[in-house]
Amino acid sequence: MSEDPLKTLSDMASDAHARIQAAHQSINPVIGVRRGMRDVGIPADAMSIDCLRTQRRIMLILHDGEPGTLLYQFVTIEEEAGDDFQRMALANVKVQTLFDWMQEYFG
Repeated sequence: MSEDPLKTLSDMASDAHARIQAAHQSINPVIGVRRGMRDVGIPADAMSIDCLRTQRRIMLILHDGEPGTLLYQFVTIEEEAGDDFQRMALANVKVQTLFDWMQEYFG
C-alpha cells in the first residue's frame, strides 16, 4: 500500500474501470473523488463510482477515524449515502474486488 490510501484506491478504481469497459460495453462507470467532506469538518475522503445507465452508485469512504478500512455502500444516484456502510480491510480490496462490484451491481 502506498502512503496515500486515496491514491491507492483511485489507482485500483481506474484499473477496474478499464477492465469493466473492456468486458462490458454497456457499463460505462463514472468515477468521482470528493475531498469536500473535509471542507465541512468530516475527516474523510469519498469516491463514487456511478453507472448512469442503471442510476446506481457505489460509495467508497476512507475515514481518518478508521485507518486501513474501506467503508462502502451500494445506493442509487438519487439517494444520499446512509449510515449503514459495510466495512472491509483496505489491504483486502483489490482491482478484482472493484471490478466484481461494478459487474454485479451495474450489470
